[in-house]
Amino acid sequence: MTKSLLVTGAAGFIGANFVHHWAEAHPEDCIVAYDVLTYAGNRQSIKALEQRQNFHFVQADICDQQKVEETLRQHNVDTIVHFAAESHVDRSITGPAAFSQTNIIGTQSLLEAARSVWLDGGIDEHRFHHVSTDEVYGSLTADAPGFYESQRYEPNSPYSASKAASDHLVRAWHHTYGLKVSTSNCSNNYGPYHFPEKLIPLCLTNILRGRALPIYGDGSNIRDWLYVQDHCRGIELVLQQGVVGETYNIGGNNEWNNLDIVHLLCDLLDSRFAEDKELASRYPDAPGARGKSARELIKFVEDRAGHDWRYAIDAAKISNELGYSPVETFETGIAKTLDWYLANEAWWRPLLVD
Repeated sequence: MTKSLLVTGAAGFIGANFVHHWAEAHPEDCIVAYDVLTYAGNRQSIKALEQRQNFHFVQADICDQQKVEETLRQHNVDTIVHFAAESHVDRSITGPAAFSQTNIIGTQSLLEAARSVWLDGGIDEHRFHHVSTDEVYGSLTADAPGFYESQRYEPNSPYSASKAASDHLVRAWHHTYGLKVSTSNCSNNYGPYHFPEKLIPLCLTNILRGRALPIYGDGSNIRDWLYVQDHCRGIELVLQQGVVGETYNIGGNNEWNNLDIVHLLCDLLDSRFAEDKELASRYPDAPGARGKSARELIKFVEDRAGHDWRYAIDAAKISNELGYSPVETFETGIAKTLDWYLANEAWWRPLLVD
């Protein structure tokens, strides 16, 4: 059945990948891309989709409940996919207020808009899908199993605390008002359109510019890495087959520590420069352009305050109930990511701030 989706944060990293995925997989559906365009929102990421007749862009704040309600009614939206969030942990440490405003108050505003339009309007067929993070569960020891859906929440940063609060709000609007919701908690995403403040795009772009590669502590912190297209496929499954009111953890089955990831990126780019001499003319400051190793750029810096040591997802529920499994290994996904950044310098170069 044809759907009309409102996708919040659609010009951000995961949101942009999701609207591209949905437009390709469901070309008959209407997509309303809703984004306030903060520093991490880039309209260029979705520009190609704006030529489609059933794709609409709305620049607005999710905290503006009246605007959200107007948009839901104007486009007969029956599905909200909520990506919009402040998401950089470092920024949450230095400026937590923006995270509380967007992630908590913004989510409440969306829920209230959905309640007003759908429940008060007697629209029974609807879905509010909330996209969250594995960071709400806290930190794992080396031998602990991955996070599972009913695990106790123990957020340790202002970012993860704000996302935990938004998760609880979504659950409350379902149990209190009967709003049809679902939630997914994902592991660390990587891939195209990733704003270059996060580890992987930061290191890729820094290597190409011959800049230092800052590694917190000793680089031993471990994350489960999920290629963004695999994440989009997981959300699609939840929307199509997931049980209303349920939570699904989406992981990549790829645990890597930060230092090993940076070593891999360095070695991959060194190989590319050795194989493709034209890269040296494009990126003369890269170590590979001068016959050196990118590993020479690694610089260990003081660890982040409250830095969780390990995250990992137990994705048994979504695998057993919905048949989900990631397609990409970390090696195949990172190769695709590297290809994308080399082919799309015009996208990432204007975003860099010294």
